[in-house]
Amino acid sequence: MADVTDTDVVHLRRCVALAAEAVDKGDEPFGSVLVSAEGAVLKEEHNRERSTGDPTWHPEIALARWAALNMAPAERATATVYTSGEHCPMCAAAHGWVGLGRIVYASSAAQTAAWYAELGVGESPVKALRITDVVAGVAVAGPVPELAEQVYALHRKFRLG
Repeated sequence: MADVTDTDVVHLRRCVALAAEAVDKGDEPFGSVLVSAEGAVLKEEHNRERSTGDPTWHPEIALARWAALNMAPAERATATVYTSGEHCPMCAAAHGWVGLGRIVYASSAAQTAAWYAELGVGESPVKALRITDVVAGVAVAGPVPELAEQVYALHRKFRLG
């Protein structure tokens, strides 16, 4: 976790709060924040799969779409995406296609897959790959154990009530 800074943890805490908002609204516990190289929060989003009926409505894709429409390529390359859970392959691909920079996550895809198995969710239709298995050369940091435990609690709350 040496590559996760105190500033990163502040943004990751916001991602966990956004994930909690998603659960409160009936959606899965995922939240993400896009931050400029200068440290400005540019966009925040949480999962909206169930509330929209669109299984691709992940917060990481929403941020990638926003970045593509609102940021120059050089700005995207130096921005950081913070997220409560490591990008799924679909979100990682969107991140790569848009050319966003560093990714920092609170919990890993492997942790999420293990939690889903424990909670009886069943297997995902998409393999739980690491971001770097989908996007070459992107800087990635995480997980953060303390925050991963909070994300796990949100998954439990969402699945078990």
